[in-house]
Amino acid sequence: MNLNLIDAIKQIEREKKIEAETILEALRAALTSAYKKNYDVEQNIRVDINLESGQIKVFSQTEVEKEGEKEIVEKEVTPKNFGRIAAQTAKQVILQRIREAEREMMYDEYVDREGDIVTGIIQQSDQRYTLVNLGRVEALLPPNEQVPGERYSHGLRIKACIVEVRRTTREPQIILSRTHPNLLKRLFELEVPEIYDGYVEIKSVAREPGHRSKIAVSSRDESVDPVGACVGPKGSRVRMVVGELRGEKIDVVRWSEDPAAYVANALSPAKVKKVDIDEEKKTAEVIVPDDQLSLAIGKEGQNARLAAKLTGWRIDIKNESQFAEKVKVKETGEATFDKEGFVEESICQAITKSGKSCKNKAKPGSKYCGVHKGLEE
Repeated sequence: MNLNLIDAIKQIEREKKIEAETILEALRAALTSAYKKNYDVEQNIRVDINLESGQIKVFSQTEVEKEGEKEIVEKEVTPKNFGRIAAQTAKQVILQRIREAEREMMYDEYVDREGDIVTGIIQQSDQRYTLVNLGRVEALLPPNEQVPGERYSHGLRIKACIVEVRRTTREPQIILSRTHPNLLKRLFELEVPEIYDGYVEIKSVAREPGHRSKIAVSSRDESVDPVGACVGPKGSRVRMVVGELRGEKIDVVRWSEDPAAYVANALSPAKVKKVDIDEEKKTAEVIVPDDQLSLAIGKEGQNARLAAKLTGWRIDIKNESQFAEKVKVKETGEATFDKEGFVEESICQAITKSGKSCKNKAKPGSKYCGVHKGLEE
């Protein structure tokens, strides 16, 4: 070992941010092991590295008792050809420490970016996993984080969200997602300057990846329309996000402090007539025009389900005809209702021989109970 090696260690300290003492400590341990292995020595030894001269010396350590006290006596045992072994060992140790430091720096770089969006190129894809090249490191896009129906062919450039960074003995393992709600959020942040500048805030996101999503936005500046800012001129901004998500439909809705208004907005594109809020049960009863019921509920309940996820309220949707019937039977006391507020069982309308009203229950659609069923004929 010579001064050139000492200079190299100091250069690594500057460029790789690895403390020189960390390298030297590892080097001493490696040289100790190399000495014992090459010279078949089992006694304790100490390796001394002089940072000024670059010299390496090896000392054997023996415990002796002197005047009733134990002390360590050292004797230099540096072999003549130990410089060659030291140089080889030093090279291996330094390279190893550089690799470890680079792995640690890469981990630190990406662990702070969990939730962020990254752009990568598909390297390999099969049923087990998809590898994405991020430049300095490869990331993993697991099957459970892939959008159903999306194909990830080799060379395809995609955007994804970092959901987890794991420390390993090799490079850090970065887990990506194409299904996470944060991907939608980050894409809007990239496309909408008003979000980046802090004028518009994304309050909530609800997603059914590959099919449909809803995003609730509000404005910190009264002069800025949050929905218009996100949609963009002629829909240009939201269209860019839709394109990145391969055609996933996106509803941009206005957030409101008023739960009733927020729920009504969340059911867009359906038009809402009325919303009754039950704070205690955290439910919202929504009344829509008869021709808007299927739109409000959506295909297989998707629109209502996303609205509930977006707002955090349990939403019960009825059209005006159903609501009117419910009000009518409630006012006359002629029916009981199920959990959805629909007629469950009617009260028998027969008058008994004593002149009193029958209190028995009748089946839905019937005015009379089983005892007075004959009165229907």
